[in-house]
Amino acid sequence: MFEAVSGLVDERAVLEQQLADPATHADQGLAKRLNQRYAEVSSIVRAWEEWRALGEDLVAARELAADDPDFADEADALEARLVVAAERLQHLLVPRDAADSKDAILEVKSGEGGEESALFAGDLLRMYTRHAETRGWTTEVLDATESDLGGYKSVTVAVKARGTSEPGQAPYALLKFEGGVHRVQRVPVTESQGRVHTSAAGVLVMPEAEQVDVTIDENDLRIDVFRSSGPGGQSVNTTDSAVRITHVPSGIVVSCQNEKSQLQNREQAMRILRARLLAAAQEEADAAAGEARRSQVRTVDRSERIRTYNFPENRISDHRTGYKAYNLDQVLDGDLGPVLESCVRADLEARLAALEQ
Repeated sequence: MFEAVSGLVDERAVLEQQLADPATHADQGLAKRLNQRYAEVSSIVRAWEEWRALGEDLVAARELAADDPDFADEADALEARLVVAAERLQHLLVPRDAADSKDAILEVKSGEGGEESALFAGDLLRMYTRHAETRGWTTEVLDATESDLGGYKSVTVAVKARGTSEPGQAPYALLKFEGGVHRVQRVPVTESQGRVHTSAAGVLVMPEAEQVDVTIDENDLRIDVFRSSGPGGQSVNTTDSAVRITHVPSGIVVSCQNEKSQLQNREQAMRILRARLLAAAQEEADAAAGEARRSQVRTVDRSERIRTYNFPENRISDHRTGYKAYNLDQVLDGDLGPVLESCVRADLEARLAALEQ
């Protein structure tokens, strides 16, 4: 596997030349993609250089240890470091999702449980926005339909990294594991008898698509405008500023009503539509990939309950990885890192196992 790095060394040199060319930065989209690829390739090359240097040091230490036993301990320490460096390099070389370098768009929708489910959807949104803050990401609500008690029937938020992310650390690379049904067990605010209820909310995660990623023919779109409405159907404004876009070939329908102007809502709806079309194309490609894709942790089947949030026990359980902790309050306050890391580890193990088959 490590032989592939020589080609990446050459690619990094080419990327450096492209990024040094002022003409490259005249196209911001191109510059961003080249920077992302440069960061990914450079990370692998640096790991390879470290692994190679440790190997050379180990050979020298063993030669010295043959004449001087005092060097034996140094050789053992170098060998241990070499094993760690080799594992890290192997992990970096494992093929990743093509969209792992992208920002993310999350949709959180209430499900079973009525108002309680909508309140839980709001809790999930807060968890994601707080976690984004800890990672230095920015969040932007693209569309939201609130419930009467202040939760969300549906909310769509864009999560963006500031600058170029390290490989595997971009918003989509981590948040993609959140896709699925999240189940909550607690006493709802509407429950007068103090009984614990179970409800659920669904999360859909998509890579944010740039215009160059998805080609949309305007003739394939049916655009309707309507009046925005708030909780309980109350009018937010008196103009037809809300926008509903139907992509006729795929049947995908997107609506936005958060912004005050029809133009702004149309732009937000197009962002979501591009992300959904890119996600649909990915699903189709993943299905064609067959068994290798099915071996991964992530699922696009939103009927699968991926996680349970148990308030009486302050417990969070991920049903895919077996992760369990009793710090639910901290997780809902944004401390989602260890949960996501368990998903990343399981996904990596599955990818490595697939390569060995």
